[in-house]
Amino acid sequence: MDAAEFKQQFLPHHRRLYRMAFRLMGNARDAEDMVQEAYLKLWNKRNELTDIQNTEAYCITLIKNLCYDSLRLVQPDMDSRLPEELPLATSADIAREVEQRDAAAQLRTLIHRLPQQQRQVMVMRDIGDSSYEEIEQATGLTAVNIRVLLSRARKKIREQFNQIMNYERK
Repeated sequence: MDAAEFKQQFLPHHRRLYRMAFRLMGNARDAEDMVQEAYLKLWNKRNELTDIQNTEAYCITLIKNLCYDSLRLVQPDMDSRLPEELPLATSADIAREVEQRDAAAQLRTLIHRLPQQQRQVMVMRDIGDSSYEEIEQATGLTAVNIRVLLSRARKKIREQFNQIMNYERK
C-alpha cells in the first residue's frame, strides 16, 4: 500500500479517532498523541491491512486499545490546565465542588472495574456518544448484546454508586 492509498483509506477517520481519544484520555494533548501513535502503527502495518473490510471499525478499535493501554500505564492528569486558568470558586461553592469531584472520581473507578465488554460498550455509548451501529462495527457484537451489556453496566454502576454514596440503606 502506498501513501496515497493509505491516506485515502485511513485519513477520513481522523476526526472520529480524535473524538474517541479525547473522550477516553480527557485532554487534547494526549488525544493528539494517541491519534499520531495510531497512524504510526497503521503505517507500519500498511501492507498487512489490505484485507480489512471495515477500516473505520478497525481504527476505532485500535485507538480505543491504545488509549486503554496508556491509561493503564499512567494515571491520567485530572486537570492539566495551568493554575492561572482554573476558575476560583467561592467558599459556598467549594463544598459542592468537592462533592461533585468525589462523585465523578467514584464513577470513574466504578466504570474502570466493570468487565471489559461492559466497560467498552458503556464508554463508547455514554461517553463516546457512538450509535449502536458504530458499536456493532467496532466490537462485532449484535445490537441486542450491546443493549444487554449496557443495561447491566448501568444497573451495576447505579447500585454500587448508591451504596458508596450512602443513598441506599440496608
